[in-house]
Amino acid sequence: MGNQIKKNVVVIGGGFTGLSAAYELAKSGHSVTVLEAEGEIGGLASAFNVGGERLDRFYHHWFTNDMEVMGLIKELGIGDRVEINPTNTGIYYANNFFKLSTPWDLLNFSPLSLLDRIKLGLLALRARRVKDWMALENKTAHEWLRELGGENVYRVVWEPLLKGKFGPYAESVSAVWFWNKLKLRGGSRGKSGEERLAYFKGGFIGLADELVKEIYSLGGRIQLNSNVQSLNPVDYKWEISLSDGQKLITDYVIATVALPLIADMVIGWASKSYQEGLKRIQYIGNVCLVLELNQPLSSTYWLNVNDPSFPFVGVIEHTNFEKAETYGGSHIVYLSKYLPHTDELYSKNEDEFFEYAYPYLQKMFPKFDRSWVKEYHLWRARWSQPVVEKGYSKLIPEETSPQDGLFICSMAQIYPEDRGTNYAIREGRRVGKSLACIMSAGVK
Repeated sequence: MGNQIKKNVVVIGGGFTGLSAAYELAKSGHSVTVLEAEGEIGGLASAFNVGGERLDRFYHHWFTNDMEVMGLIKELGIGDRVEINPTNTGIYYANNFFKLSTPWDLLNFSPLSLLDRIKLGLLALRARRVKDWMALENKTAHEWLRELGGENVYRVVWEPLLKGKFGPYAESVSAVWFWNKLKLRGGSRGKSGEERLAYFKGGFIGLADELVKEIYSLGGRIQLNSNVQSLNPVDYKWEISLSDGQKLITDYVIATVALPLIADMVIGWASKSYQEGLKRIQYIGNVCLVLELNQPLSSTYWLNVNDPSFPFVGVIEHTNFEKAETYGGSHIVYLSKYLPHTDELYSKNEDEFFEYAYPYLQKMFPKFDRSWVKEYHLWRARWSQPVVEKGYSKLIPEETSPQDGLFICSMAQIYPEDRGTNYAIREGRRVGKSLACIMSAGVK
């Protein structure tokens, strides 16, 4: 680095975006500290212990075309911990289960007429051929999907998924968001058309732990239980005030948390219009019930629930992807529900939520019984999913703030792709490298 003056950088948020940015900055030789509000790193990739193994609080997998995360894993020399397997996916519709893993399964999907099945297959192909996604910016997903596949295909297949994922925001979701989902899944298939997904031994938190090790080895720091209350520019530096009264002074800040949280941090100096811009994008929350069972619930890994009377968007049986032996023989099932954080269901405790979910699960799987349940766990995420609306590109705030030295890199700014580990890593590394170049050039 020659005579370069070392600069201090604080990264707010210990999820994959923040850790990836800190990793790049530490590699560049600058002093970097990650502040994480919780008592552990990982963000949405945090974990808990089951059968002596760490298990993701919220279900996770990678697609085989997630090149950013695979590149980082290779760079860290831990490629032997990635497992790639074919998976079984299906749909629950009108009290019946339908396999939907291959093109052949699609042709046998009896809730749709033969003509509509063909339309559904062609829809996915047509979506993947879209090159100019900006042409979809002013269409909602429900408008676009109706155009491509017709009313029946939309009603049976897509409408329940949109409502399950976005609830009251379902009809506002952009066609761009759905286009990207179709494109991504279509690019993660084997030679026979089956979907192939990847998982990291030790859970996604295992990769986060490896990043933390590298950050420490390069001289960086991770500070947990550090809830940032305010960010204020002082004498060409930044003063960071934490909820415990601690104050830090740094040259640069990268904020990777949800945009409304950042808006609250900059009240002391930011204009009202800038604060309102940071709060303009809506987020929907998620509640995830994780069951430890003494036997399998089904043979399906990912079951989309297309029944509007059922409150969960999906039933994900993780141990149809990763072996039950990994978790001391427990079969792991995730029940996921997206909902506004103001919904009464969001505030239910673990026992209340299980009692709420049990009759629905038993209706779907009549043989399921309480005696199958060894343990259950409930996790919440207030800022789970940004609502990607029409014209979303105009809502995304700039990465550089109105005050020099503050950079914003959150999952709500990942576009046209959707939030996820692969893109969190891509954006974190990009902003880390970019700031390292700025500092090397001596430009504030």
